[in-house]
Amino acid sequence: MYQRVVPVAVRRLIGFDSKGIVSLGLWVTGRRHGVPRGAVALTYSKTQTALLATFLALSVAELVAVELLLRALGVAVAVRTPLLILDAYGVLIGVTVIAGCVTRPHVVTTDEIRIRYGVFFDLRVPRTRIASVRRVREYGERGAVRVADGVAVVAVAGQTSILLELDGPVGVVRPFGRPAEVTRVRFHADDPDTAIAVLRGEVAAVR
Repeated sequence: MYQRVVPVAVRRLIGFDSKGIVSLGLWVTGRRHGVPRGAVALTYSKTQTALLATFLALSVAELVAVELLLRALGVAVAVRTPLLILDAYGVLIGVTVIAGCVTRPHVVTTDEIRIRYGVFFDLRVPRTRIASVRRVREYGERGAVRVADGVAVVAVAGQTSILLELDGPVGVVRPFGRPAEVTRVRFHADDPDTAIAVLRGEVAAVR
């Protein structure tokens, strides 16, 4: 009943929030999500974490400044409180985005590579479907996740560093639930050379 009444996009948004809170808990306790024993975790969030942290610090400063200003102007609590809650919620979302990307790395096992962007995107590609893997240098990617014309792009701070060419279409689900098929995947890793070595079998996926 719930699935029939609530649109897919709304359900996905609710899921993002709940997974974000879980990621925050994992981050605080120093754990990672979906990295089984023997798998290689490929981090990708280093490039954006400092930028997002700076943005969040500015957001907190703005939140405090607005609250102090509204108090000085004698604005009623009934007006200030909703604004304060909305601003605080925005800061929380920012923190959970950082936590999601830190605790949900890309993962390589003997069978597959799992390409993720925080809680928003999760693509599993069987290693047997990878026709080639190579280094790329793209710095002008639009958005964090984009799927179009048979290509999935998972960028970090506008960057991608690895290109997978597949031997045929692989199913993918966009962040808001629309399915698609891709034959190429472009994504970012903090250490692309190690990632490529693992995918080529030069470094064992099980250690």
